[in-house]
Amino acid sequence: MINQVTENLKQTSHDLLMMSESEYPFEVVCWKDQAQEPLTNEKLLQLTSHPLETPIELVDLDYFFRNSAEEKEWHNEIQKQDVQKFQTMLKTLKHNLTDIQVYRLGTINIDVYIIGKTASGDLAGISTKVVET
Repeated sequence: MINQVTENLKQTSHDLLMMSESEYPFEVVCWKDQAQEPLTNEKLLQLTSHPLETPIELVDLDYFFRNSAEEKEWHNEIQKQDVQKFQTMLKTLKHNLTDIQVYRLGTINIDVYIIGKTASGDLAGISTKVVET
């Protein structure tokens, strides 16, 4: 089950870049048997090897992808194709995971983890980076 979820996420996030002040690819993350307890900030920082004082901001999934997954009138064909890819990735996340949260860890160079629960009790999702100065 988990292999199928991570494989689906790999396929839909492949070749996509998160746009910010720089561009970063997406990576699939999976923590086996970690969904029995709530994902606290402390637990997330431990799982991602961040210092415990790292600031965390929670963001709504659709809000996080608002600039990537919505087609704009001024988009060219390549941008429109990217919007389609982001929409497919969003659907894959929502179809395969429950209780999805977007966690932004740190400031300026921000590590982003989009994590949800799998049906088999694991935590899985994708991560990327955004740069905001």
